[in-house]
Amino acid sequence: MNDYGYDSGVSIAALLIGTLVYLIFAIGFYVLASIFLMKIFDKAGVQGRWRAWVPIYSGMVFLKLGDLSPWLVLIAMGASIVLGWIPVIGWLLIAATAVLWVLAAWRVGLKLQKGAGWVVLYIFLSIVWYGINAFDKSRWNPNIAPASWAGNGFFADRTVWQGIPVQPSAAAAPGYGAPQGYQPPAAQGYAPPAAPQAPQAPQFGQPGQPGQPPQGFPQAAPQAPQPTFQPPAAPPAAAPEAPVTPPAPPAPPAPPAPPAAAPDAAPDNGEQPPA
Repeated sequence: MNDYGYDSGVSIAALLIGTLVYLIFAIGFYVLASIFLMKIFDKAGVQGRWRAWVPIYSGMVFLKLGDLSPWLVLIAMGASIVLGWIPVIGWLLIAATAVLWVLAAWRVGLKLQKGAGWVVLYIFLSIVWYGINAFDKSRWNPNIAPASWAGNGFFADRTVWQGIPVQPSAAAAPGYGAPQGYQPPAAQGYAPPAAPQAPQAPQFGQPGQPGQPPQGFPQAAPQAPQPTFQPPAAPPAAAPEAPVTPPAPPAPPAPPAPPAAAPDAAPDNGEQPPA
């Protein structure tokens, strides 16, 4: 065997060994990442641990939990297949896909009570980031401020999948449309906003002390102090009664009539009384 044949055999053997080592590391990374994702999905309330073991689909669920549209994974893959052969565009697509994963990890970390500094660990040692968030004592908290892209129709998560909870932070963002199966805030126990109240006059000073308006503020006319106690009103005087006229005394009985006088005797002069 000449030197050329020997060198070719060594190269082929080295290539096979390198490929075998790469496959072992890839399979080990896949198994560890699936186990860690399974634990993270359990904390997030995702139903079905099998979702963490399905390639590509597990990444879509991870982006969805990170308030990003899960369809961005398929869009990035399709763009890489079609345009990845162009050197500059291919590198740009790789960088854009990495940015999506970093943003999703940042949002998932916030919901697992991790600060923004943990993103640095994800960039350099993502498998360590998955392991810490999977097995520490942190609890899933979706009630965080909505993402800055929550109102964007392309990047925001607007999908509803059975078994995956809708993220309240993304659902409450301005411009977020209510997807099918999403319950409005009233159905989730939130009270509707109260009716607007009429504006009240500004209050100055400390409680219990008369307030002084600031310089230049129009002062209201002073009001007369109101008595805190009012005496009871006097009862109304009764109207004087009209004097009662006593009844008239009965009239005295009439005196009896005097007896009639006897006719005088006829004069004795020899005349006859007239007939």
